[in-house]
Amino acid sequence: MEIIWYGHSCFRLSERGMASIVTDPYDHNVVGYEALKLKADIVTVSHDAPGHNFVSAVKGRTHTITGPGEYEIGGVFITAVQTNGHGKRDPDEPRNTLYVFDYDGVTVAHLGDLRRVPSQTEVEALGEVNVALVPVGGGGGLNAAKAAEVVSLLEPGIVIPMHYATPASQLKLGPLSKFLKEMGLGDVPTIDSLKVTRSSLPEETRVVVLNYMRS
Repeated sequence: MEIIWYGHSCFRLSERGMASIVTDPYDHNVVGYEALKLKADIVTVSHDAPGHNFVSAVKGRTHTITGPGEYEIGGVFITAVQTNGHGKRDPDEPRNTLYVFDYDGVTVAHLGDLRRVPSQTEVEALGEVNVALVPVGGGGGLNAAKAAEVVSLLEPGIVIPMHYATPASQLKLGPLSKFLKEMGLGDVPTIDSLKVTRSSLPEETRVVVLNYMRS
């Protein structure tokens, strides 16, 4: 399967013969980057905010998923779990839906605007996560230190950072370098897209930094 990042929390996941997915499409007037012009079968929305719910930017969509549940669409199994917004500690915490996409045995977790480190029980409920798309720049999502903690809990083969400051973003977010430092890394070379198969997954967790693509 192939993973392409379009900036902020927006990715496109695709595999030949299976449904394509766009996660968290944004309104570029609010977020920055360029206007999205994407096509996909499925759109997922982690929470109701213009940086994450601009569904009309995605053409050809047949399914829009905005909350928890289990779905099977076009050969892809999707598990959606509500993470924020139900704790007694902070009843005003905004709701967030985390998604795990299973593409023929390769699982990709999109954490949305996850704000707190999940419990061990919540982590176990997700099952094995091969690729984690993790917010690292604060704002509404995890900061660098919490993001690194979540990575150590999930133990994915590959981590792709998202939701951080870039030259194209208009939002006040932390830099990628803070997260890389928390992971014990210096500069990481960037790539345009990532192709993943079961056999290509590393045994040790690896951070992959994607360039944001222009749609």
